[in-house]
Amino acid sequence: VSDLRASALAGPLDVSRSMFDLRSPPHRFIKRYDSVSSVPSSSSSRKDSQGSNRSLDTITLSGDERDFGRLNVKLCYVSSVEQIWITILHCKDLSWPSSCGENPRICVKGILTLPKPVHFKSSAKEACNDIEFMETFVFAIKLQSLQAVRLVFKIQTQTPRKKTIGECSLALRELSSQESNHWLDISPPSK
Repeated sequence: VSDLRASALAGPLDVSRSMFDLRSPPHRFIKRYDSVSSVPSSSSSRKDSQGSNRSLDTITLSGDERDFGRLNVKLCYVSSVEQIWITILHCKDLSWPSSCGENPRICVKGILTLPKPVHFKSSAKEACNDIEFMETFVFAIKLQSLQAVRLVFKIQTQTPRKKTIGECSLALRELSSQESNHWLDISPPSK
């Protein structure tokens, strides 16, 4: 990021709306970002970025969020027995802080945000480009209770110490007996 800010900007910065489309593949986004030769910044614009999403710093942060990876999960609701089936499949292109080491052990913690939250956790796997979990969790909960909540996933390192390195979530409004497949963009953990 500091390299991009080092040189002066030749003309006004034009940001296309598609840069913020998180569903587009990461390589497309990176090509567009590289076409911007530099993004100057001052301490005043850094302060402004907290309150304004038009700030250049906020655009840079949005770009960083694309590098956190994606989580693949499947959901199914079996109405005959009032059960939600949650399968954690893969975590792809995950990035983690260097303080966690080269190959930390990674697990996924899930939370159903009911009035009394339901927590579950995958087993820990060695970090790599495509971490395969293939673990299913089943909970007996009424459908109308689930449709008003979110399913939150926290990606955590177990070694060298426990730390949340990213998170993503999904609304459960459209649960059905038809299994649904979701790719969720992982973003930095909320403070």
